[in-house]
Formats: sequence, structure tokens, C-alpha cells
Amino acid sequence: MNSLKVISFFSLALLIIPVLLLLFEGFGPLRNPIGYSTVVGRSIVLSLFSSALAAGICVVLFTPLAYYFARNRNQIGETLADIPAVIPHPIVGVALLVLASPLTPFGRFLESVHLGLFDTIQGLVVALTIVSAPIYVKSIQPFFQSMSKSYENFALGLGASRFKTFVSVVVPNSGRSILSASLISMSRALSEFGSIAIVAYYVLQSPFYGVSPASVLIFQYYSYYGLSAAVSASAVMILVSIALMVALRFVNR
Repeated sequence: MNSLKVISFFSLALLIIPVLLLLFEGFGPLRNPIGYSTVVGRSIVLSLFSSALAAGICVVLFTPLAYYFARNRNQIGETLADIPAVIPHPIVGVALLVLASPLTPFGRFLESVHLGLFDTIQGLVVALTIVSAPIYVKSIQPFFQSMSKSYENFALGLGASRFKTFVSVVVPNSGRSILSASLISMSRALSEFGSIAIVAYYVLQSPFYGVSPASVLIFQYYSYYGLSAAVSASAVMILVSIALMVALRFVNR
């Protein structure tokens, strides 16, 4: 018997048994209609929309950073980029509230143009972008490191700038890897709770007025209605997450 194989499958079982149990209980013995309500549906739509938007922002803002780190190793810069991933995420929420408050020039500017981060879609997306960006960078950086430099050197030799080479040579040849990394960052954003529970416990903007993100809503259901409602809503959310994971595997293949 292959001992390593046995240990590996045991480790895998530790990961999937709690999830399978939630699915079984959520659609079986602990089934609660509250967990399948339109409130849950709207909450999941909000989470998918905001997570996808955050993933798109990561692609635009942080693909150049990942490429820079791949071509210019910078341990200090990479350490700084990892900070949002290693600190407790409620700290990210508190930091955003301070940044958007009248205590800072940026906060006063947002107030002057009637933009805020507290209980808004933009606040939710900003929080999700910050916590998922390190995951995106770490996911796409190895691809850039393994990418041949020959085409880049050829473009540079023809007089193209580093930025033009990145836009016209690197990005077009990285589409699948960028999509894969963005789906990974979207999955991470979809699972976020700590920062958004502070920044956007509810969204008070149309068309999601009064809707909470899915992770926050599940916590609310557990607090207000008990275990069965939270388990049922969790089972629905697990199916959505599995669908996203299947899409990621399809892209990778």
C-alpha cells in the first residue's frame, strides 16, 4: 500500500467532508426555506457582481505589478504587496473607513463629491479588491517568470518602450493565465467576510438597497434564525462556489 497516497487522501477528506456535510444537511435534514429565499438570491448576485468587478480591477491595476515583480525581483515590494493578505481583514475595513473619513484629505474629497465607502457598492468593491489583489499577483507572477523573454527583447530591440512591449506583446500572450488568475481572485473575494462586515454590512444603493453580501448574510442568518437557516444558505453558496471552481478548471485545461 502506498502510504503517501493514503495520507494524501486522508488530508483531502479533511478538507471536503465538512463541505459535503453542509450540502447534505442544507438540502436535507436541516433544510430551511429561509435559506432559499429571494433575499439569499439577491445577496449572492451582489457578491458575484462585486467580486467579478473586483477581479476586473485586479487585472487592470495589478497585472503590471505582477509582471514587474516577475522581471525585477523586489523582495521589499513583494512583501508590501502581501500585507493585505496577512493582516486580519477587519483591519482592512477599519483602514478604509479611516481613509474615507473627514480625517484625511482623500476622505474630504470623497465627501465633497458625495462619494463614500461606508455601506456602498464602491466600498464593497474596494475592500474586495484590496484583499484579493495579493492572491491575483501571486497567481499570475509565476506565469510571467516562466514566459520566454525573446519576444519582449525583440520588441525592445525595435525601439518599443517597456510599457508598449507589455501591452502589445506580453498581455496578448497571457490571456488564459490572466483569466485563470482573475477567477482565483474572484473566488477569494467571494469568500471574504472580515473587511466587508465593517465597510459594507449592508449596501444602501440601488439596485441592491438593503442587501448584504452573501458571507455577511449567512452570519446574520446564524445569529437571527439559528443553525438551519445558515446551513441552508451556506449550501446554496457552496454550489455557486463550486460552479466558479469548475469554470476555473475549464480555463486551466
